[in-house]
Amino acid sequence: MTTLTVTNPATGETISTVADTAPHEAAAQVDAAQAAFEQWRTSAPRHRAEVLMAAFHGMHAQAERLRDLIVAENGKSRADATAEVTYAAEFFRWYAEEAVRTPGQYAEAPAGGVRNVVTRHPVGVAVLITPWNFPAAMATRKIGPALAAGCSVLLKPAAETPLTAFAIAEILLEAGLPEGLVQVAATSDAAGVVSAWLADDRVRKLSFTGSTGVGSVLLRQCAERVVNTSMELGGNAPFIVTADADVDAAVAGAMVAKFRNGGQACTAANRFYVHEDVAEEFSAKFGERIAALRVGDGAQGAEIGPVISEKAADGIRTLVEAAAADGAQVRAQAELPPSGGPTFVAPQLLTGVAADAAILGEEIFGPVAPLVTWRDEDEVIAEANRVDVGLASYVYASDLKLAMQIGERLEAGMVGINRGIVSDPSAPFGGVKQSGIGREGGQFGLEEFTEPQYLSVDWS
Repeated sequence: MTTLTVTNPATGETISTVADTAPHEAAAQVDAAQAAFEQWRTSAPRHRAEVLMAAFHGMHAQAERLRDLIVAENGKSRADATAEVTYAAEFFRWYAEEAVRTPGQYAEAPAGGVRNVVTRHPVGVAVLITPWNFPAAMATRKIGPALAAGCSVLLKPAAETPLTAFAIAEILLEAGLPEGLVQVAATSDAAGVVSAWLADDRVRKLSFTGSTGVGSVLLRQCAERVVNTSMELGGNAPFIVTADADVDAAVAGAMVAKFRNGGQACTAANRFYVHEDVAEEFSAKFGERIAALRVGDGAQGAEIGPVISEKAADGIRTLVEAAAADGAQVRAQAELPPSGGPTFVAPQLLTGVAADAAILGEEIFGPVAPLVTWRDEDEVIAEANRVDVGLASYVYASDLKLAMQIGERLEAGMVGINRGIVSDPSAPFGGVKQSGIGREGGQFGLEEFTEPQYLSVDWS
């Protein structure tokens, strides 16, 4: 048996090894998933709800263990990891409550003589692919609705962070989930394993969170068999501050929107558009907060940990260097730890950034905040919308009507109005344009794992 090595990005040390799933093993996993699905799909919704609620309590009972796993394999701070565990568990509670409320419809046909009955069935065996940046939350956000709907799950976590996924699968088994319903496949050959799954006629659903490039490849594969797909892809969130905004509140929101998980979030604020009337005050206060951030190993209490890999760090530094070449200046910067390795990137604020700078067109996925000043509302909205993705956006304005009006004009699936976080298990998470297809969370998330069936009943 070959194994996959899991390392700590803060120290480079090996944490653990796990079985490395090979493509030829994929068919056996589908066999088990299909067998489990045939039983689970006919289980009472109340039973599914009870298992999910038990898993919710199980995650809280093991919150410290999950936190430490996330810190070790992902590198984020303890505070961020603790918040992620709480958030991730909420998907099990939310879908425990939604499992007993699958919608349906009964109506008389307009022409009379017929009754239309609409019900929903679980779509079937579901392949779930999750990224490394939120190893717990991205898993439960997909597993929760899949199980609530009556589906079985083949979960492929990121090779960098499989330990959290295995821990969640164990918690589900302890909660009473039957064997085979959730199978975790860590692999160094993601393309081979996923291709083998998607080629199997019994796989009926793909839910993917990751880059737009990989999502496009998977969509082409799914098109061959017309597989039901959900895609949560890349982002490039604008953070707009108006002239009348509460600057202190905007700075507090910016710290969350930019630096949660070290900026390694698809919803992270990526481009800061600050009205020229408040730009100096905002920059000074934002820069002061950034310079005070403690950078280092999350397990040692740092607020900002490493990025996931040396390659990712190099990419971020290259973007900053290109911005500097275009005239941007580092207004403020946090100190790197003396013993920090190549995966650490200094949190920093860039000012003097040109509106057409290359860094504004890239998803930075790191702790760098480029700032642009603006004067005209129509122009800043056009700038915010000029990218080909639209996942999250943020608007700060004291005039709530103005904030809402700007928010509604932004091409984004989610808009934070005077708050720096948009994720909520009860709300539809997803984007427009090349940021994805479908929604996760809320009632929408459950519907993604079901297919409506219409029964036309003679009533003459």
